[in-house]
Amino acid sequence: MQELSTTSPPAHQSADPLAWLDAELAALTAREQRRTLYPLDGPPGPEVTIAGCPYLLLASNNYLGLADDPRVVDAATDALRHYGASSAASRLVSGTTRLHAELEEALAAWKGAEACVVFSSGYLANVGTIAALVGPDDVVFSDQLNHASIIDGARLSRARVVVYRHGDVEHLAALLAAHPARRRLIVTDSVFSMDGDLAPLPALCELAERHGAMLMVDEAHATGVLGPAGSGAVAHLGVQGRVPILMGTLSKALGAVGGFVAGSARLVEYLRHRARGFVFDTALAPPAAGAALAAVGIAQREEWRRARLRALAGRLRAALTAQGYQLLPSETPILPVLVGANRSALRLAAALRERGVWVPAIRPPTVPEGTARLRVTLMATYQDTHLEQAIAAFAAARAALAEEPT
Repeated sequence: MQELSTTSPPAHQSADPLAWLDAELAALTAREQRRTLYPLDGPPGPEVTIAGCPYLLLASNNYLGLADDPRVVDAATDALRHYGASSAASRLVSGTTRLHAELEEALAAWKGAEACVVFSSGYLANVGTIAALVGPDDVVFSDQLNHASIIDGARLSRARVVVYRHGDVEHLAALLAAHPARRRLIVTDSVFSMDGDLAPLPALCELAERHGAMLMVDEAHATGVLGPAGSGAVAHLGVQGRVPILMGTLSKALGAVGGFVAGSARLVEYLRHRARGFVFDTALAPPAAGAALAAVGIAQREEWRRARLRALAGRLRAALTAQGYQLLPSETPILPVLVGANRSALRLAAALRERGVWVPAIRPPTVPEGTARLRVTLMATYQDTHLEQAIAAFAAARAALAEEPT
């Protein structure tokens, strides 16, 4: 029997195969891109406790304030008691409940589509759908500022990925003319999460139709916020019925978790067989499905929430601009306060924390180099006093930083 060696590894072989991580983490620190996870105690409402301290939260995608709405919480609780905490299997095995079917029907009707398929996350919805629609013989045309889940889906599809300049329809048209393929997919966010601006959807529809390309629109940050009854930016911009592949999430304005794709019945049937993020993933947990179903109804009925968001965003934008901050153009409750350098963004975020306002610095690789920012987001459930607190904190932070040495 051969004895196990007790000698040290050769000199060229590291004793710790993960030792390289130390240098990578140090590089993140040097570039001021190291992040920290802070414990949140309670739901993501206007007022929160983070790491034991009270803050006004200006950094949540809970746009309609539904994450802790009693009706949404009660629906999740009822589903939890009836179906349990987990689906425990893929939808194709034993993971589909009545709630899943009702949720898909409600989302399809809301989006003006024939059918809908729900995934356990928005990330999986994008990755699974893109990889199911295109492959090595195909081309994906992707907006420069698309969400990471779109980028990853395009990469995993093994299709050729062609990136067009952000919102540049003429650039996209030239690329479409230059890249024939078996199948071609144009994919874009409708609301860009870090900038808050809208994609030129009417022009994209025209291009897709002219070139015979598929068009997929990610409505993650538009669902519940824009359009008639909150149905999204596609309806808001008047192109409902012209976008064959509509993706959205349940985790932002709807206050739950999960993702979905709506479209024709044949599209949905195909995705149920070919989207790996659906076929091989445990189904959305029943409490999340119950919460989302209740939230869809509330979001459609309560128009005051969208009106409140628009009013709050207009007031805060005007106030911060008057104070001298540079805000990117936005028609949504996403207000990017552009700072530039990572260190400057971190200093501003820290100054706001000292004044009881939580809005972290957004840095590369989430945004391009040199465009670090504070991504301010609003909730319909803010009171006027919350807005006044935010405005006062930004003013005080700007004055304090102006007195500090750079």
